[in-house]
Amino acid sequence: METLLYWIVGVISQIHGVIMTINDSVENSFTDKELHFIVIGVLGIIMIIVIHPIFTWLARNGHTVVISFLYVFTVIVVLTFAIEIGQKITGTGSMEFADIAAGIMGFLVAFVIFAVIRGIVILIKRKLGKGRER
Repeated sequence: METLLYWIVGVISQIHGVIMTINDSVENSFTDKELHFIVIGVLGIIMIIVIHPIFTWLARNGHTVVISFLYVFTVIVVLTFAIEIGQKITGTGSMEFADIAAGIMGFLVAFVIFAVIRGIVILIKRKLGKGRER
């Protein structure tokens, strides 16, 4: 997990470098705030265009747990980063990627346990429902 996070940070750093090179090469360079406004705005719309049809398909086909998982996973990632940044700023702990990875892994393991229990409950309900129909 830690390797993945470092890879993501590396990719973001490379993209940042490309954007800064493009910005520096144009006659009327944008400020840092203007670049954030443009890049995050465009990125958000691209994500909506890609993600909305996927979520619509998942909802129509009864896969709302997948939507919930993706939403909660996103919040967990943001929350774990926020906690680590908060610890760094306040001096109440050290900011480590390993802590972020451990937190995310904790959620993933808990979700797998939840999914297995949910699956067992659904199977039992189906078996009991079929038994009553006879």
